[in-house]
Amino acid sequence: MKLSGKTAVITGAASGFGKGIAEKFSQEGAKIILADLNNELVEQTAKNINQDWQHVDVANSNSMKSLSEYIIKKYGSIDIMVNNAGITHLPMPLEDLSEEEFDKVFAVNAKSVFFCGKYFVPHMKKSKRGSILNIASTAGLSPRPNLNWYNASKGWMITATKTMAVELATHNIRVNALAPVAGETPLLKSFLGEDTPERRNAFLSTIPLGRFSTPEDLANTACFICSDEASMITGAVLEVDGGRCI
Repeated sequence: MKLSGKTAVITGAASGFGKGIAEKFSQEGAKIILADLNNELVEQTAKNINQDWQHVDVANSNSMKSLSEYIIKKYGSIDIMVNNAGITHLPMPLEDLSEEEFDKVFAVNAKSVFFCGKYFVPHMKKSKRGSILNIASTAGLSPRPNLNWYNASKGWMITATKTMAVELATHNIRVNALAPVAGETPLLKSFLGEDTPERRNAFLSTIPLGRFSTPEDLANTACFICSDEASMITGAVLEVDGGRCI
């Protein structure tokens, strides 16, 4: 029960890494608010673990503000914020991505973290405690061709994590990031461009441990880094990548 008594909000919690993190946090005793755009899927995920949920668009200021207000009114505090919601674009030459899609990628992957700072951090400052976890990517550390603007958005998230950690440390708020390699999630097809055995094998050849990451891999690491066991860790970017970034 590493997270007993903690209130945690997880964005993009309906499926993939977010779902895995929600399940693990629930097992470890946290009260969780699962936030996602997909009402039907997030409601079912929350029901399965007997937790709360909210319809949230992480790229929308009013939606994120409403989420923070809901949590404070119902639970009184926010102990853990996991910025997991993220999107990518299909592999293509960097000049071929449309401006509309570029804006969408940065709104979800980057602006959502800005809204976290704007609407959730003030409550953590008042309670003089908190843990923020940003789900970045190996793409922000070891970029691959043709995913240029997705890579850049995750690089932004890594820098944001470090600067938030420095600024918020005096308020006893820790900020860390995880950098997973591509995993068995709904985004895998987009990363590969086309989910075929050939493309899977080509990607797996770049991972020394020889497998994709799983929601369980991310969940176990997230649980540790957000728990009091990691109270001396802030500003870290933990690679959950089977050796991909070596």
